[in-house]
Amino acid sequence: MSSVSEPGRSLEQRQVALEAALARERRVSRALREVGSALGTTLDLDDLLELILGRLTELVEADRATLYLLDEVGGELVSRVIVGQKVRSIRIKVGRGIAGVVAQTGAPIRVRDAYEDPRFEREWDALTGYRTTSMLAAPLKNHLGRTIGVLQVLNKQTAAEFGEEDEAMVTALCTQAAVAIDNSRLFMSLIQKNKELLDTKEQLERRLRDLVFLFDLERAMARAVTIDALAAAALGLATTTCEARAAAMLLVTEETGQLVEYVYDPSRPEQVERIGVREGEGLLAAALGEPEALEVTDPQRHPSFSPRVEGAFPFPVDSALLIELEGDRAPLGAIGLFSKMGPRRFDQDDRSLLRLIAANVSTAVRLQRASEARERSERLMTIGRLLSQVIHDFKTPMTVISGYVQLMQDADDRERRTAYAEEVLRQFDVLTSMQREVLEFARGERTIFVRRTYLKKFFADVRHTLELELVGKPIELVMDIDAKAVGRFDEQRMARALQNLSRNAIEAMTDGGGRLTVRAGREGDEIVMSVSDTGRGIPKEIEGRLFQSFVSAGKKGGTGLGLAIVKKIVDEHGGTVTVHSSSRGATFEIRLPQPSVEEVRRGESPSSRALGMPSTTPPSAEPTPAVSTGKSGLPLAEAAVRGAAEGEGSGRPAAGRGRPGPNRASTRGPSVKSST
Repeated sequence: MSSVSEPGRSLEQRQVALEAALARERRVSRALREVGSALGTTLDLDDLLELILGRLTELVEADRATLYLLDEVGGELVSRVIVGQKVRSIRIKVGRGIAGVVAQTGAPIRVRDAYEDPRFEREWDALTGYRTTSMLAAPLKNHLGRTIGVLQVLNKQTAAEFGEEDEAMVTALCTQAAVAIDNSRLFMSLIQKNKELLDTKEQLERRLRDLVFLFDLERAMARAVTIDALAAAALGLATTTCEARAAAMLLVTEETGQLVEYVYDPSRPEQVERIGVREGEGLLAAALGEPEALEVTDPQRHPSFSPRVEGAFPFPVDSALLIELEGDRAPLGAIGLFSKMGPRRFDQDDRSLLRLIAANVSTAVRLQRASEARERSERLMTIGRLLSQVIHDFKTPMTVISGYVQLMQDADDRERRTAYAEEVLRQFDVLTSMQREVLEFARGERTIFVRRTYLKKFFADVRHTLELELVGKPIELVMDIDAKAVGRFDEQRMARALQNLSRNAIEAMTDGGGRLTVRAGREGDEIVMSVSDTGRGIPKEIEGRLFQSFVSAGKKGGTGLGLAIVKKIVDEHGGTVTVHSSSRGATFEIRLPQPSVEEVRRGESPSSRALGMPSTTPPSAEPTPAVSTGKSGLPLAEAAVRGAAEGEGSGRPAAGRGRPGPNRASTRGPSVKSST
């Protein structure tokens, strides 16, 4: 019997052992399936690691399990445990303690009694009140074979220590845990990268919107030529971009310091309302002195709320976003948005946009004011130069008038006094003509009286005037005139042009002396006149802009209008004026186109053709003789006075013979009159 029963018991033991092994394998297989399934369906690392630790504790029949992750930056293993009611973080240096050695070597360690192993650190047992006996620690390695953590199980419940099978199961689940940690880290990294990309995309889109907005703002404000237009452009764009129901801008006037508020209503975009406000009145006044944007969520309860200003909007103001306009030394004013459309409030994007608007508007207002100040200064300077030219040119006729008045006091003969009075009136005509000429030049008007003129007679008057100018100066006068030539031009205007050119030539040779040459004649269908000097020539820095207004070579008393008036007179005749300059002197040449016989019969002139308008021909076909100059049997003093007078009025009609009054030019263009 005993021989039979012994093999039976052996078979039963083997069967029990096999069944236990089978059950264990089933548990291992089920745990691996659950972990594998969780890897494919769960992205929460904490839940997954908790599942792995729970299944591992059951499989190896341990009391508890701990997972450490490697912090490569600090060189530490990090885990969390619950001590009492608090979650404590466990940090172990790599190479210290059993888990630290496993992380350092990458090999698993089994310990039967932890307190007998010198590598074991008892501090955490003392802190938690736990008694560690057996231990099994295995490394977590990723797909590259790098250790990323340590998995540790404590206190085998069914045996004194963990065996090889336990080590194999822990190693297998360590692989699963490492895969889960790697996947989680990759997933979190992907999420983080996507978030960064989205943030970058939003920032780029916001910056692009800001750039487009700034471009639109700059373009809108660049077209503005007044503060009102600038306010309309800036406020209109602000209401559209920030979706506000209205906008306003408060400015401190530069001259008086008064406050003016510009109110923009999108329902009436064609106009900006101007409101004069008192200091401290209105919500915009509250933004003065504030370093940041001011948001008012209940405007009607704000102490600066004004029923006259904010209460004038065609809607109840329920919110306002305001910001100061910065100036150089003091605030320029403030700009604000009122009542966001819809149920929303103004947000951070609105603040950023309003800050951009305020910066650009501040710059634009400063530039606009600087431009206006510069224009005022230039206008005053221009007026001063014009007055200087007028006063300078008035000296000669006023001197002549004074001389004739003195002669009238000493004259007993009525006929002589009448002649003196005629000469005085003649000088007043000169003054009137000069005044009209300067005004026409300033206004851009053109009025010429074209008639037939004998060059011999015309230049005889010019010669007499120049001789008086040259008295006492070391300058030789040379006249080369075609005595048979006849031209058609305005004698008075051309005499003025030649006088300006000659005066410049004389001033160029005053110091060292020289020769003044005046030539005139006909070349084909043109009358050619030239004035030459032997001075130092024209400075290079002004040669290219010689005929512009107020360009002068720095001569004393010069205003820079003389040559500009010359060019204007020549242009009125449809002619050209050119200059040739060198170190040996300068030559100014005037060319006046002359009409053909057929054009004279039709009453046309080259000047009217050049200016694109018809000319007017008076009924009289007879030339009006110019007043002859010279002594005419008068006393020497009278002749000198008369000569000085004729220096300004060469070629003018004789006093008392239809002395022309001032011609009022049309603003539509030049007025050209001709006479045969």
